[in-house]
Amino acid sequence: MTPDRRSRSAPLAMSMKYLPLIWSNLMRRKVRTICTALSIFVAFLLFGALLSIRAGFARGVDLTGADRLVVSQKNAFNQPMPLGYRDRLAAIPGVAAVSYVAWFPGVYRDPRNDFPILAVDTNGWFEMYRDLWTVPPDHLARWKSDRTGAIVGQDLADRFGWSIGDRIPLTGTMWPRRGGGAWDFTIDGIYNAGPASGRNASLDLMFFHYAYFNDARIVGQDFVDSYRVRVADARTSGEMAERIDAAFANSAFETTTSTENAFVRAIAEQIGDVGTIVMAILAPVLFTILLVCGNTMAQSVRERTNEVAVLETLGFTRERVLGLVLVESLILPLAAGGLGVAAWLLIQRTNPTSGTVPMSSLSPFEIGFAVLMAVAIGVAASVAPAWQVHRLTIVEALRRGR
Repeated sequence: MTPDRRSRSAPLAMSMKYLPLIWSNLMRRKVRTICTALSIFVAFLLFGALLSIRAGFARGVDLTGADRLVVSQKNAFNQPMPLGYRDRLAAIPGVAAVSYVAWFPGVYRDPRNDFPILAVDTNGWFEMYRDLWTVPPDHLARWKSDRTGAIVGQDLADRFGWSIGDRIPLTGTMWPRRGGGAWDFTIDGIYNAGPASGRNASLDLMFFHYAYFNDARIVGQDFVDSYRVRVADARTSGEMAERIDAAFANSAFETTTSTENAFVRAIAEQIGDVGTIVMAILAPVLFTILLVCGNTMAQSVRERTNEVAVLETLGFTRERVLGLVLVESLILPLAAGGLGVAAWLLIQRTNPTSGTVPMSSLSPFEIGFAVLMAVAIGVAASVAPAWQVHRLTIVEALRRGR
């Protein structure tokens, strides 16, 4: 049927009666369309994964406290330091609070169940990070009174189905337990994101008593991995870092002190510039998908040159035919790309790397950026075939379609 004048004036994107025609064109070569859609799906699944990793590394920097310093051994940040340094740090003028932490490599039942486990100062750790994490008062009180108690993040509890009171055995991969056997803990509390962290706080950590860890391990007693120091005035952080290092200069365990922000950045830089690496991967991937989509649309339009001439003969304007080609080019990347991002949003809820790689939920801005990229790919892929359709006369289209 020949479209009437009123239908010509309506926006093509809002005209639902052309969708069957567009769908039939997409399904004309089912294998080609499905392969192209799968390519776009995988590309945008990778797109979501890489953006989550990039945001995860950035999150660690963004959530650092301006008034917190990290004190570690000068030779390497992961080398042990004496527990006795706590009192000496607390005595330095300008220090408001001191806490400490030791890393506990361990797994839960299966080697694949690996997640960050930290032995911490029971009385000061969560006070030090009250802006980042929040623990219900009754959970915190129960934990402090239970020597083998543990506090876990909400995401970690959801991952394994843990609840308050559960007993969990952990196998230490570095620190053997005195007397042998597994390290047994009781879930005494579950923490969530604090007021300053929003939804970006890491909720897949486990914390337990350093005193229990220190007494039960066979070697390494009275040593910690690093200290956290809260200064009374955040504006003096740089000066306080120099003062702390000067206090331990020429000792058996010299220190290097930096702001928490600088410390997290230094660790990230050991891996590399994550943002640049991510973009260096994404750019060729998206460009390749653009070529795939462009080739698919060019072949599809080339095969239908005769039909374009017939449509124009029936009264379709060149602009309307051009619009049909554009919409057809947009549907494929938007649908397949949207499914790819949606699939990643479901996958990332369990962090498929088991916490080994920091990840963060995609923000509305990043999801919008993914949609924009899908639109850009569709438009760019359709430029050449759409221009070809627009410039052809009915006679030329019939001649080429022979």
